[in-house]
Amino acid sequence: MKKIILAGLIATGFLSVTPALAAPQCGNDSSGFARWAEDFKRVAPSSGVNPSVVERAFANISYNRETIRADRGQKSFKLSFDEFMRKRGGATIISRGKSMRSGNASLFASIERRYGVPAGPLIAIWGMETGFGSFMGNQHTLSAVATLAYDCRRSAYFTEQLYAALQLVARGDLSISARGAAHGEIGQTQFLPLNVVRYGADGDGDGRIDMVRSRADALASTANFLRGHGWRAGVGYQPGEPNFAAIQGWNAASVYQRAIAYIGGQIDGLQTSSR
Repeated sequence: MKKIILAGLIATGFLSVTPALAAPQCGNDSSGFARWAEDFKRVAPSSGVNPSVVERAFANISYNRETIRADRGQKSFKLSFDEFMRKRGGATIISRGKSMRSGNASLFASIERRYGVPAGPLIAIWGMETGFGSFMGNQHTLSAVATLAYDCRRSAYFTEQLYAALQLVARGDLSISARGAAHGEIGQTQFLPLNVVRYGADGDGDGRIDMVRSRADALASTANFLRGHGWRAGVGYQPGEPNFAAIQGWNAASVYQRAIAYIGGQIDGLQTSSR
């Protein structure tokens, strides 16, 4: 997968094929972050990043302790399905989601025609991730992604996310002051930067991809993500059905996958089971 991601960035012209300098040294506390940031700024241009973009993006980054706490404390994914649904407000998401579906019927119909994904799972993701855009996070996005790129636990994975974030800054789709979730997720359905690069879609036709202010962009991008993970129009998405595999691509936690399918099915009027 890492080779595929890097190949995609090279194909877009964002990463060069010339040999890069040695990667900055990761760390497990804040003590080495400033040195890592300076080393990254030195290395990044050798991978095709405009030095001025790096300087702008890194002007206000800092080691984000909230991000580290969140990364080490993802306990809700260990809950039972019923406990998870209560904690995440599943019943409220279903109730509000049905209203969201009827109030945005033309948008969801347009998305389904284009991507083959019905409203239910999109609304389930939208509701669980941000309460339908009501809270998208308050952490400085570039600091969050840089902190996790520096942190040794998943440094390689988030270094790719950081390069993608720099690409978004370069093309004007991510402000250097943007705020979002603790792991650097962006917008109403919480896309990591690389997913914005790979699956971001202009749902409202304004020529931009705005995951924060445009629900049409966020929802179309989410449908594009699911299609990119194997979603096929006209087949089921409950556990054991073909499109459940695409939902599994959204989040690695099985309880989250089941919640998307169940909430989505309730919104779409399917016969679903919580078991």
